[in-house]
Amino acid sequence: MSNSILAPGAVLALWTLIMLIWVAVTRFSAMSKAGVDLKVAPPGGRGADLEAVLPPSVNWKSHNYTHLLEQPTLFYAVIVFLHLSGGDVGYTRWIAWAYVILRIVHSLWQATVNRIPVRFAIFSLYTLCLFALSVLAVIATLG
Repeated sequence: MSNSILAPGAVLALWTLIMLIWVAVTRFSAMSKAGVDLKVAPPGGRGADLEAVLPPSVNWKSHNYTHLLEQPTLFYAVIVFLHLSGGDVGYTRWIAWAYVILRIVHSLWQATVNRIPVRFAIFSLYTLCLFALSVLAVIATLG
């Protein structure tokens, strides 16, 4: 395991791009099966416009990709604060890795099974990790 708290952030960034590829592959395949022709799509169309056309299991991957561009932006800032303020220590790295592992598990669950109670439990766990990292970042930057 890396001795830098920035490593979990790099892994999560890479995972986000892997999810983007998964979204593209499944969406283009599903659009082809649904008879969606991108050449005749109305101007200004968005991915959200496909919600009613594509199966839910295809949309789940897109929803997860969007989620990876929401809360993790705070995670990236927090780990940079910890890195720059001397809060990059063993236990903060473990919490950061826990956050990333739980985010990846959440992605796999949401993209494949997507049962809400389990997804919410995973969400709660990684949010607690982010909360702990945020408190530790405040302590490190004020100390």
